Amino acid sequence: MESAPEQCHLPPPGFRGIYRADPLARAVYSEAAGIARIVPAAVAVPVDADDVITLARWASESSLSIIPRGSGTSMGGGAIGPGVIVDLSRMNEIREVDVQEKTVWCGPGALRGMVNKAAESKGFRFPVDPSSGNYCTIGGMASTNAAGAHTLGFGATRRWVVALDCIFDDGSRATIERGHPLPDGIPAIERFIEQASERILHEGLRPDATHEGLSKDSSGYGIHAFAQSGELVDLLVGSEGTLALIVGVKLSLIESARATSGILGAFSSLEHAVNAAVAARAAGAVACELLDRTFLDVATSGAPHSPVAALDSVPPGTEAVLLAEVEGESFQAANLAASELALSFEETGATSVRIASGVAEQEEIWELRHAASPILSKLDPALKSMQFIEDGAVPSKHLAEYVRGVRMALDNHRVRGVIFGHAGDSHMHVNPLIDVSKQDWRNKVEALLDDIVALTARLDGTLSGEHGDGRLRTPLLDRVWSTEARALFTLVKRAFDPKGILNPGVKIPLGNQRSLTDIKYDPNLAALPPEARRALDHVADDRAYSELRLSLVPIAGQK
Repeated sequence: MESAPEQCHLPPPGFRGIYRADPLARAVYSEAAGIARIVPAAVAVPVDADDVITLARWASESSLSIIPRGSGTSMGGGAIGPGVIVDLSRMNEIREVDVQEKTVWCGPGALRGMVNKAAESKGFRFPVDPSSGNYCTIGGMASTNAAGAHTLGFGATRRWVVALDCIFDDGSRATIERGHPLPDGIPAIERFIEQASERILHEGLRPDATHEGLSKDSSGYGIHAFAQSGELVDLLVGSEGTLALIVGVKLSLIESARATSGILGAFSSLEHAVNAAVAARAAGAVACELLDRTFLDVATSGAPHSPVAALDSVPPGTEAVLLAEVEGESFQAANLAASELALSFEETGATSVRIASGVAEQEEIWELRHAASPILSKLDPALKSMQFIEDGAVPSKHLAEYVRGVRMALDNHRVRGVIFGHAGDSHMHVNPLIDVSKQDWRNKVEALLDDIVALTARLDGTLSGEHGDGRLRTPLLDRVWSTEARALFTLVKRAFDPKGILNPGVKIPLGNQRSLTDIKYDPNLAALPPEARRALDHVADDRAYSELRLSLVPIAGQK
């Protein structure tokens, strides 16, 4: 590993949290859930907002970059970087739920699952549910405008954020809350008002300032959302730590579901499945997931953990499966809604439909949706599941064409892959399986990425429906965003972060920045220290993302 810059060897004066610049600490923060590896200069774990202020001021005065990070579930590389990692995961306070207001304040490191548990204890829920919900942080969700299976019914994170407690580039701190005036005396906000606000309020409403026809998008800055609402919260959500450091989030909650019911539909054609997904959305389904035949092929491969019980409902020759969920004021109402949706599936061409009304039945069919990772991990060790085209979304009219195009690209490059995702939102995840023992594996990755970006652009889609741009997709934004939109992105970044210290290389590309740099699966990449490698493998294999990484690689002589 390269040595850290000299000014990073010691913590800033007055910093009270954990600060380490030793090789083990840096190595264990060099990877996140995505494919990239970047060894940081140092790692800081603040104990509170005052510590974050100290770090921000120090970084500004020293011209150092800082990269905020939660649990490290980032797929696009936004939580790794060459500067100082600021691990906010220990700032995990969850305050008392405000029953009257239906809100809760929490720290950026609060786990989504724990926040929802606190809400449920009062009869409420936070309905945004990414698959990593048990171990991803609320700060990370706000930073990426995260979504999940139930975005179909409840939208992505942005609409549920009431207020953000922010620390800006110079260490100034302010709370930005919907329906309240912007705070005075914050240089970053004053620059934004003077240099960018009016232009974005005007130009952000143009068609090229958004991806029209999409129900999910976490790419670029939320200029269109800001232009519609005039609320700065909408611009800060989804900014991936490039405009401010989030040290507190106030979330809106809704009442817990009274009753739910599930539907599994099998389809012999992709078009039928897509039409059924559109019908499910119109019928008020709160979730509708698609499992392509590429997914089903893996699930029926005989590998350990295959969810055989759910697969009994899937006839041979199935091209796609839809899993949907409906809610009702009572079990009878939920079951009636499920029956009506099942009939809609049949009318749209389903060859088999199963209603799951009980809790055990619903868990059984949804187990199929969550089967990909454990099955893929048991395949040929030479095959690495590399999620580098894993977050594309397109207008619903193009969904079937998008899935077919991804299939064709995989076939053309002779790469096996698994396709699944949020059909109701026309948003697909792709897990290409790359054989890193082959000499040309990297050429295949680069060519496949290029083909899928071209496909997404042709279909007026986005490269990121819910995971953010990160360092993976930022260099590709010129292919899916207009010149005018990217000019507004740059205007926003310069107003909030003129020195470029906040997560540089995310949202706004640096000179000569490339999407694919060091890939952590590369057998020719220099090995990390064994202790760090074991820790990172434990995190990935056991889904232990909520564990503090520094606790896994203690300093010599410490336990």
